[in-house]
Amino acid sequence: MKFTSPLKSATLIRRYKRFLADVELEDGSVFTLHCANTGAMTGCATPGDTVWYSTSDNPKRKYPCSWELTQTAAGHFIGINTANANTLAQEAVERGILAELDGYGSLRREVRYGVENSRIDLLLEDKRKPACYIEVKSCTLLHQGLGYFPDAVTARGQKHLRELMAMLDQGHRAALLFLVQHTGIDQVSPADHIDSAYAALCREAAGRGVEFYAVGTEISPDGITVMRPLPVHLTL
Repeated sequence: MKFTSPLKSATLIRRYKRFLADVELEDGSVFTLHCANTGAMTGCATPGDTVWYSTSDNPKRKYPCSWELTQTAAGHFIGINTANANTLAQEAVERGILAELDGYGSLRREVRYGVENSRIDLLLEDKRKPACYIEVKSCTLLHQGLGYFPDAVTARGQKHLRELMAMLDQGHRAALLFLVQHTGIDQVSPADHIDSAYAALCREAAGRGVEFYAVGTEISPDGITVMRPLPVHLTL
């Protein structure tokens, strides 16, 4: 996934009200970016880190610039815009990075399903085999050298796991894909230390047959590229 226009850099002052961030340019001027990330962004929004942002030419936007990447003091790049996760997951499937998900005739995104008013991120279908329902989660939390999801308690994430288990009961395949948008993460685990209920539900889902995958990325101001499968550890 290439960025449509060259990104520019600034220094992060603060993130606030979830969707806003103040940054400073080299000349000392300060302005506000839009932040397309509703999560806690733990470790992704440290004041003083480098922010890479895109600029829209849409005159109706109150904040024309969008926060795309963080470059940390340790040199790691982090994808901030969670709207990119499904696009990257689709690229991973279409490029055959996850061999277990090969061989389907069609791929659809954001399809309504389930009894809890959900939308599945990716739906793989083929007349020769059961459909595969794939929920995508953007993983950016690096803690003590390991990658974790979630970075805050997630009732929505628990709902998605219940919906995936229900799809299994209907005879379909169901999978959860951690799309890792942090160059310092090379393995992923459920974050028991943040949301023990979600982590326990992950293990229950795996025991029922839900498949768990993770894909790592290469990130730079030019774009984000899906690279390889990463291990997922579900045991405590």
